[in-house]
Amino acid sequence: MNDKVLNTLEYKKIKQSIEQYLTTKNGQKELSELYPVDNPNTIQTWLDETDDGAHILRLDKEISIPKLEDVSPYIKRLKIDASLNGSELAKINKVLKTSNYLVRFFDNLKADDVSLNRLYKLINEVQSVPTISKQLSDSIDDDGRVLSTASSELNSIRRRMDVIKSQVRSIMNQYTQKNSKDLTEPIVTIREDRMVLPVKAENKNKFGGIVHDRSSSGQTLYIEPASTVGLNTELRQKEVEERVEERKILAELSDLIRPYQYEIINNAKLLGHFDLINAKAKYARSLKATRPTISKENIVNLKQARHPMISLDKVVANDLYIGGENKSIIITGPNTGGKTITIKTIGLLQLMAQSGLFVTANEGSSVAVFDNVFADIGDEQSIEQNLSTFSSHMDNIVDILNSTTKKSLVILDELGAGTDPKEGAALAMSILDKLAEQGCDVVATTHYPELKVFAYNRPETINASMEFDSETLQPTYHLLMGIPGQSNGLNIASRLGLDESIIVEARLLVDQESQDLNNMIVELTEQTKRARENADELSVQLNDATQLHSDLSEEFTKYKNQKDKLVLAAKQKANEIADAAKQKADAIIKDLREKQKQIGEVSVKENELIDAQGQLNSLRHDVDLVHNRVLKKAKAKHDFHKGDDVMVKSYGQRGVLMQKLAQTEWEVQLGILKMRIDESDMEKINVKNDETRFNSKVKRTSSKGLSAKLDLRGHRYEEAMHEVDQYLDSAVLAGYPSVTIIHGKGTGALRQGVTELLQSDRRVASFNYSPANAGGDGSTVVELK
Repeated sequence: MNDKVLNTLEYKKIKQSIEQYLTTKNGQKELSELYPVDNPNTIQTWLDETDDGAHILRLDKEISIPKLEDVSPYIKRLKIDASLNGSELAKINKVLKTSNYLVRFFDNLKADDVSLNRLYKLINEVQSVPTISKQLSDSIDDDGRVLSTASSELNSIRRRMDVIKSQVRSIMNQYTQKNSKDLTEPIVTIREDRMVLPVKAENKNKFGGIVHDRSSSGQTLYIEPASTVGLNTELRQKEVEERVEERKILAELSDLIRPYQYEIINNAKLLGHFDLINAKAKYARSLKATRPTISKENIVNLKQARHPMISLDKVVANDLYIGGENKSIIITGPNTGGKTITIKTIGLLQLMAQSGLFVTANEGSSVAVFDNVFADIGDEQSIEQNLSTFSSHMDNIVDILNSTTKKSLVILDELGAGTDPKEGAALAMSILDKLAEQGCDVVATTHYPELKVFAYNRPETINASMEFDSETLQPTYHLLMGIPGQSNGLNIASRLGLDESIIVEARLLVDQESQDLNNMIVELTEQTKRARENADELSVQLNDATQLHSDLSEEFTKYKNQKDKLVLAAKQKANEIADAAKQKADAIIKDLREKQKQIGEVSVKENELIDAQGQLNSLRHDVDLVHNRVLKKAKAKHDFHKGDDVMVKSYGQRGVLMQKLAQTEWEVQLGILKMRIDESDMEKINVKNDETRFNSKVKRTSSKGLSAKLDLRGHRYEEAMHEVDQYLDSAVLAGYPSVTIIHGKGTGALRQGVTELLQSDRRVASFNYSPANAGGDGSTVVELK
């Protein structure tokens, strides 16, 4: 693709947005070299990779790669037998460790049966060398410092150095404590890499040793006491030995990785490529972009396409279709209506797709593969349209006409502008005819009304326009395919208050044909607007219905799975019971035979025993739970309806179902009482006549186990009210004359709720707060009828 069109369509801004997600130098380098290609296989491969990265993100995972430097300069030094320093080796080791991590990451994905298009094949190219990486990790840290574990010699040297430093520090601390009066400050400081004391000049003879420095005033001398000179000298010698040993270790490590130069460079490049794939996927997620398909017919069909540089809360989406019978699109209409941003969207999304990037359009969108994209888009916001502007446009168009093929996409903004309108319109039509001869796809915008008729009469050419709301006098930025742009000048002038006589005279000056055409366009625009609004509404309803269907299907699948598990468990249980019965029966038959042998008399015939054993064996079979009469009968007992007679198990009383109060709770008439009962506490019963139903008596149960006090403290409001209702039922049945409900003081919500419930309860004769010595208004005493 030519550099000019990449700048015009702001392709480089897309790459800048992707760059923020990169962590490796090689990834940044690969992104800088990324440009649209015209090879369908390459595009397909790139899209597969981006799709894999997006799929991994959807699984709440990530191709996590740390910040990696470019190690190629260090590898070049290895080629000339140079030794690397600690920092360089640490950066190479970081590449090796990341390579090992990434191999394990994809192994785990494969073990979890995660399906990927391309990345499993790509990760096989990464060379894992864990032994080399481990030796490097044992020898140098992430900052390049050589570790004591690198060699026993280095460890021994550093341990001796620590001992010496400790001894020197101990001696110096004694000086700061015992001779503090002779010091400017009771501290130990460093001069020429040696520990020294800040001694007052007049007391220098008390310390002896070596003077390493003096203050600018000459009042302080920095002295190394004689008692530490020997230790510090030994320490300097050990430091020299340490540096020699470190250089030796670094040389050995350099020799260790020298045979793996190709693997390291290749891994670094692959890590950069994985980094770019991850960045593309993250960028797609941030834009809510989707994967386009590559059209075999070279048709661009972008559904609800959005410009990627405009925020989602402001951008207006449009359906964009180019190719087939619509190889040329002529977009007409006034300025500021969104024509330029629409044609930029077409070009930019096509460039993104040919770079292996997802596009900001809905699922099911397709793109073509163009050998080149050309664009002549000028800034039409300036007032003047002078000769130099026109010349500049013509220079661009000449270059385009000389370079296009039948597989090119040409984008032209304000074609023919900058000159006399009649000449400009004629020139625009001639240019469009020439491009049509060359067979390329064209999207052009224009102000000239003559091009509306031109587009209507030319084959494979279609009119389009940007919708304009005549009520609000504002553009809606919606693209209307098949409808030319309408002229709104007179309508706008009228709505803005221009004298009506001027408007009438202006309309007389416009020929009738133009007026009829404009009226037709207005009518078509209104129809299209209504159709789009209806389609949007139907789309929302379809999405809701689809989601509901999906949810119901998922729940039904769960139900079937649970049902199958329960049936299987029931069959297994039935078989266990049958097996146990058979074993007992076999034991009995065996015992009978033994007894027959003992008494010598055959009281039971053998064939009868065999028949009995066969009947017992038939007990074990695949139990048909669906047609099991016992289960059917049990199920019928819990198939409740209003008016059914039921047995309330906890009270041992018959009742009648009055109404369903909740999913599993009913209001039950028990004699003169109405109670709230759960379905699990009831069984349906058959009553032969109505007399039996209404003559049932409610017996008071023993009060044993039921407390005369109900404590609601710490309970939620709804739960507490339900408990009070059930408690009063039990208290009435138990025959309690009065009970106490403890609700506490707190915020007063429970107390208020209890009061309101008792006021409307027919079971309550009266109620009042407890005496002051028994809780006061923290509890309520209830007298029952």
